[in-house]
Amino acid sequence: MVDVNGVRLHIAEQGDGPLVVLLHGFPESWHSWHHQFGPLADAGFRVVAPDQRGYGRSDHPDDVDAYTILHLVGDVVGLIHALGEEKAYVVGHDWGAPVAWHTALLRPDMVLGVAGLSVPPPFRGTEPPLAAMEKRFDGRFYWNYFNRPGVADAEFAKDTRTALRKFFYSASGDAPGARGGMQPLVDPERGWLAAMPDPEVLPDWFTEDDLDALTESFSKGFTGALNWYRNLDRNWELTAPWHGAVVTRPALYIYGDRDLVPAFPGTPELIERLPDLMPNLWREPIKLAGCGHWTQQERPDEVSAALIEFLRACA
Repeated sequence: MVDVNGVRLHIAEQGDGPLVVLLHGFPESWHSWHHQFGPLADAGFRVVAPDQRGYGRSDHPDDVDAYTILHLVGDVVGLIHALGEEKAYVVGHDWGAPVAWHTALLRPDMVLGVAGLSVPPPFRGTEPPLAAMEKRFDGRFYWNYFNRPGVADAEFAKDTRTALRKFFYSASGDAPGARGGMQPLVDPERGWLAAMPDPEVLPDWFTEDDLDALTESFSKGFTGALNWYRNLDRNWELTAPWHGAVVTRPALYIYGDRDLVPAFPGTPELIERLPDLMPNLWREPIKLAGCGHWTQQERPDEVSAALIEFLRACA
């Protein structure tokens, strides 16, 4: 347990050497990186993965406003300092990716290199994201559903294990008909889980033990995690000073070709332009065939190998 930025964070740690901070996404925990700990530590790195604020054994502030991107970047900055370091490599998946990208954007002096999985680097749009998705999808996009106070919280907490099982299977590359072009839309009356398949058998990469660990990490509910989404428009306001800015630190982007996120409106075009937009993009974005959203869990060996090669190249 580490005190940073006014909250107490639970971390998992392994290895010695240059610090690598691994940031999970939604609905996950530090455990989403368990396949990467051994390989990165064996490669000579000190690997630390926190439960980010609102998740797992870390603090869950009650105030929705305590989950802005500035708070989340502040947690990473505070964590690096609390671990006795001045600089670190920062790697994020899903929501962890925007936190990693923004850490490199706002504090490049502290970031040796940055990698994002699933979610590409932040290029701030011309209008607030919740408002934009409300108009485009008539309020059915999952961000807007999550923004309704208490609604998704109650749906997911009703049967946490089943909710997580459905989430992980339906967003994986193993789900029947999984494809990158599908948009995650929610029937506001039925909720999101009703349309998700519930597998009789989990994919090989996601065991019952993994599901047990994940279920336990949400014993305090989903509200803290959902509060990240409830700050999307607030984040757009707060990051106005960096409109048009780019991440200048060495960068790597990895995604699956069956992941829903890289198919969000405007994102395919952004990914195509990344080599031109990112001055220090280490190489062309890595696209993993047959991989869904849970990049480092569905393709652990490929992700670990790519990260090690990138981290060594940044040294």
